[in-house]
Amino acid sequence: MVGELSAEFTGTMILILFGTGVVAQVVAGGLGNHDSISWAWGLGVTFGVYVAARISGAHLNPAVTLSLAAFKGFPWPKVVPYAVAQTAGAFVAALLVRWNYTEVLAKADPGHTLKTQFVFSTLPGNGVLPVSELGALRDQVMGTAILVLLIFAITDLLNTPPGGNMGPFITGLIVVAIGMAWGTDAGYAINPARDFGPRLAEFITGYRGAWRDQYGNYYFWVPIVGPLVGGLVGAALYKFLVSRYLPVPGQQEPGRTPARD
Repeated sequence: MVGELSAEFTGTMILILFGTGVVAQVVAGGLGNHDSISWAWGLGVTFGVYVAARISGAHLNPAVTLSLAAFKGFPWPKVVPYAVAQTAGAFVAALLVRWNYTEVLAKADPGHTLKTQFVFSTLPGNGVLPVSELGALRDQVMGTAILVLLIFAITDLLNTPPGGNMGPFITGLIVVAIGMAWGTDAGYAINPARDFGPRLAEFITGYRGAWRDQYGNYYFWVPIVGPLVGGLVGAALYKFLVSRYLPVPGQQEPGRTPARD
């Protein structure tokens, strides 16, 4: 269990180092654009999964862990410890990015306001477009449902999973595609740990409005509740629309990335 939690912590830390790092570079440093953000987040997922998959299954996301427990037999007692390890990894990674970009963030936004807050955590409409909390919640449910449905598809030995250890790369491409197609309404958090850990890190390092959105409303709960619900929706859709029609199930360790020759 210690090894699994350590792997989830490290894999999620790698994910967030690339994810929040690229947003800091684009927003505060002026280098790059939305496409570079999408690619770096996707590659962060890929690298994080390669780091952790052999030991923990590389969930790197409480929504994925919850969905695996609900639909794939992953042990329920491990759900909360996994989520805590994932959130802790995201928190530490965000602190490192915050520290590394101290001078650049201070130059771009001396008051540590909404202008650079979404370097670390998401906002409805990315802080500038007229999207409500309800609209952002809808977006997070749908985006995470897509994510989890596709993760279930590419890790199902009875379906057509990627061969040659390509699963992590394909998982990263899923995140790239979601970023490019579903990034407007709520910044495609699609992961409670990815949002809450960095949000906590920014709050304790000077972003006093970290828990609120541009309307002044408490927003931190949206990228937690939305992905948790959306993950279950995506898993249910895969089970009832696809997996029930696949051949008779074989043995697969719950919550693990399948091994392929």
